[in-house]
Amino acid sequence: MQVKRMLLAGLALMGLGFAQEFLTLGSGATTGVYFPVATGMAKLVNDANVGIRANARSTGGSVANINAIAAGEFEMALAQNDTAYYAFQGCCIPAFDGKPVKGIRALAALYPEVVHIVARQDAGIRTVADLKGKRVVVGDVGSGTEQNARQILEAYGLRFEDLGQAIRVSATQGIQLMQDRRADALFYTVGLGASAIQQLALTTPITLVAVDLGKVQAIAKKYPFYVGFNIPGGTYKGVDVTTPTVAVQAMLIASEKLSPETVYKFMKAVFADQTAFKKIHPNLERFFDLSRAARGLPIPLHPGAERFYKEIGVLK
Repeated sequence: MQVKRMLLAGLALMGLGFAQEFLTLGSGATTGVYFPVATGMAKLVNDANVGIRANARSTGGSVANINAIAAGEFEMALAQNDTAYYAFQGCCIPAFDGKPVKGIRALAALYPEVVHIVARQDAGIRTVADLKGKRVVVGDVGSGTEQNARQILEAYGLRFEDLGQAIRVSATQGIQLMQDRRADALFYTVGLGASAIQQLALTTPITLVAVDLGKVQAIAKKYPFYVGFNIPGGTYKGVDVTTPTVAVQAMLIASEKLSPETVYKFMKAVFADQTAFKKIHPNLERFFDLSRAARGLPIPLHPGAERFYKEIGVLK
């Protein structure tokens, strides 16, 4: 009997040794940057064999991801830093105004997300003011793009109601509408060189519409996350001049319910080998700096991430 009990205990311990924790990472449209970044992170975690299995889920974007974490559907996600702030504070945009989401925590700042305003060359759109009366894709419902489109139009004294049509669809659908001449312009807040815009430029002559940082700074007290950013000429086919615009920051967030140990293992698996991490996507190679990943975060840092940053000397 004693031997049998020992055998069962041994089997139970073996079972614990093989236990896996499953994490779902919310990302964005498959044609954006969130999806390949989240997929790459999940692969690094799975390959590390630290008792965590991760998978990336394509979603509508930042607002949808934050709400999914709040609902317990996702454990982690990518989100814009401005949207994460609005969610935590319960302010500033309709999705979260008076409905704070206090259960999200920061893991890392990743790379700039650039507000692209893409117009068909034949649409007669040279400035943001020219969008009045036009058919404009303003981003999927629940996306950070939708919020940025609303705020930039506001800086120019415009509302969605001033557009000929405010089209709320995914980037993939928006690109198709542009190609089919059923949309005149498209807002897309995404990492530089997004494949969706590259694909559009291959089939449809486009221009990039400049955003005046001065205009946006006029409402910066309300929306403090915008920084100036220049889209280099040659990033997209047919656009050879540098286009000034604004950007926010992509960040990795998690549910506060995740244990510090789980988050620490995740962080170590994803970020310890910087060469492998930066190979996930060119925007990480170009912009990510581990020494600054915990700076200026708009929501509280998860204790598991804090442990990781202290261990590598990023935080004291």
